[in-house]
Amino acid sequence: MKHHIRHIVLSLVLLLIGCTSCKARELSVMQLNVWMEAKNVENGFSAVVDETVRINPDIVLLSEAHNREDAFSIPAFLDSLRARGMEYHSVGSPLDVQLVSKYPVVEQDVVWNEHNGAIRTTLDVLGKKVVVYTGHLDYTHYECYLPRGYSGTTWKKIDAPVTDTDSIMAGNDMSHRDEAVRAIIADAKNQQADFILLGGDFNEPSHLDWGEDTKNLRDHNGAVVPWSCSSLLYEAGFRDAYREMYPNPVTHPGFTFPSDNPAKPVEKLTWAPDADERDRIDFIYYIPADGWTLTDAVIVGPKASIVRSERVPEHTKDVFSVPGGTWPSDHKGVFVRFSY
Repeated sequence: MKHHIRHIVLSLVLLLIGCTSCKARELSVMQLNVWMEAKNVENGFSAVVDETVRINPDIVLLSEAHNREDAFSIPAFLDSLRARGMEYHSVGSPLDVQLVSKYPVVEQDVVWNEHNGAIRTTLDVLGKKVVVYTGHLDYTHYECYLPRGYSGTTWKKIDAPVTDTDSIMAGNDMSHRDEAVRAIIADAKNQQADFILLGGDFNEPSHLDWGEDTKNLRDHNGAVVPWSCSSLLYEAGFRDAYREMYPNPVTHPGFTFPSDNPAKPVEKLTWAPDADERDRIDFIYYIPADGWTLTDAVIVGPKASIVRSERVPEHTKDVFSVPGGTWPSDHKGVFVRFSY
């Protein structure tokens, strides 16, 4: 009997030791618009490096980052990270969207290259095939300004706010954002992957943020709008990581634009100076998959926004990761983490 008990105890100990290798792994992603190749803020390039080192994401998705020597050179970015002890990989895309990763890049292709664009990158994440789409969508027909009394094409004041949903959507769909999203969705359907992600600056809010509960907030002026890109993605099975983590857009609006930036005068940060133009237009989406769990989501950037040409601290329940030094952008970024 004693020998039998000893055998059981020894087996349990070995099982517990073996389970240490079964511990859930994590995959983290940061998305950031670096604002015209990080040139609009003094030492902006170094600031993007600093923030990447501080956040330490496994994958970095960048918008407005052309891979050119006179723009946002990916080789220079990788070298700067390497000098700080951070080893990342990238093949550098021909568009203004880039992906760098701690994991090897298997392949990369352009999915959409009109009116900004989108790329698909396949990564080998410790034997898992992870497909990541990175997009920067058309900035024209920014029709979330219509209810706020501004044109989304000239960015000038209009005679009166436009709150009719059909009129807003008719203008919105004159952009090429929905075509880009349809191209991404069609491409994703052909991917045999363990996990699929999509991130970028969409230049369009989410239908999850413009519902009945927010129609009298943030100068929506009663408008309820089923924005095209987010609606199409949800219909296709994608999920908005930030809104999945924080479902309530009133308590956790997650604004990413326009961000305050202490290094720039307010007039350089606003496009609708007499309105509350705050919106969440930078996103990380994912397709839910067996064994993959969203565990964290935060807003990266200053804990203040621009409202009617004023720097306004946010008093929401959003979780912020505040920059340690210079902030390089007029957007805030998004950081999410998954376990698998």
